[in-house]
Amino acid sequence: MTTSDSVRTCPVRHDEALEPDPFMTRMRTEAPIARVRMPYGEGTCWLVTRYADVQTVTADKRFSRAALIGRDFPRITPAPIAQSEAINLMDPPALNRVRRLIIKSFTTPQVEALRPWTQRTVDGLLDDMAEHGAPADVADHLADRLPLMTICELLDIPVRDRAQLRRRAMAMMSMSAADKESAVEAKAGLRAYFDELTAERRRNPGDDLISALATARVGDETLDAAELSVLAMLLVVTGHDTTTYDISNIVYTLLTHPDHLAQLRARPELLPRAIEELLRFIPFRQGVGIPRVALEDVKFDDVVIRAGDTVHISYLTANRDDLAYERPDDLDFERPDPMPHMAFGYGSHHCLGSHLARMVLQVAIGTLINRFPELRLAVPAEEVQWNTVSIWRYPLTLPVAW
Repeated sequence: MTTSDSVRTCPVRHDEALEPDPFMTRMRTEAPIARVRMPYGEGTCWLVTRYADVQTVTADKRFSRAALIGRDFPRITPAPIAQSEAINLMDPPALNRVRRLIIKSFTTPQVEALRPWTQRTVDGLLDDMAEHGAPADVADHLADRLPLMTICELLDIPVRDRAQLRRRAMAMMSMSAADKESAVEAKAGLRAYFDELTAERRRNPGDDLISALATARVGDETLDAAELSVLAMLLVVTGHDTTTYDISNIVYTLLTHPDHLAQLRARPELLPRAIEELLRFIPFRQGVGIPRVALEDVKFDDVVIRAGDTVHISYLTANRDDLAYERPDDLDFERPDPMPHMAFGYGSHHCLGSHLARMVLQVAIGTLINRFPELRLAVPAEEVQWNTVSIWRYPLTLPVAW
């Protein structure tokens, strides 16, 4: 039995398009449970990279998110992104209470009711792109606009406020030490905005999702003011950010895998399965996310994680684990009986907006490739410029022609 003596330094960025991070990939093979040092925060932590081990850490009550509160835990951003009242720093049973209230208000039928609006919005955005003419930046015309418009429509965020919310959400995600102050200010500004907005919706509820959450009740349970404010903030930040970059990354991947694009055009019924496989295949972020703290000693094979240790997991490496998937580095839209991917997380913190993201991606990608049957990159793939600051991986612009 060992607690591992060597400590590796975990790099925070890999900027070669959407290739898997070489350090993370190496750890999954050489040291699936490794002690590492992150660029920010105190001390060292564990990095867990295998699918089955990631399942254990994310679903086992011996690992806690709530225990992070008040700690300067190891991380990849200068300041922690999550707020202490946020659902992503809760453990059961408090977490279960909040999730029940959200699920009551944020249902699949509610998301499906938004599909016609989403389709009309995509059609309008692509009309504008067609009128602009080739080459056009699909990131600007579609990816940067649609997810924010969709989540703001669901939450009834005033149009005049949306651009500022987008800027603040982007500022929060910087990994640069030089951006620490602006990231902290952006987080505080978003919190103040949603404190005011959610209080107003509680006083005067409408037909939007914030109002539904404000008035949701399961037995005697309701969301308190802080929970509602932070939840609304989380829905806007994560509800548009990840889907924005997923659209650009999926379009880039399809345009650089022409056989797969041709298969999808020939068999449009494959679209839902193709979206799931693309979500598994694409490394959508840099580094790691919010860790957990071991509440007691936990043994993994010959490694012991001690009580009090911080534990990071990598959903990205789990999605490419050859013990979970046959030919994990191949993109296969007809993969037989695949394991569920972890692009939306796993366990008690599985993304509550995954049904919204899937709907938006299906409408956006399906409409784009059908509307422009000759869609192609307008520049060589190696000339596409990629984000190198945020935790998210995405092309800054994605010029296309048709």
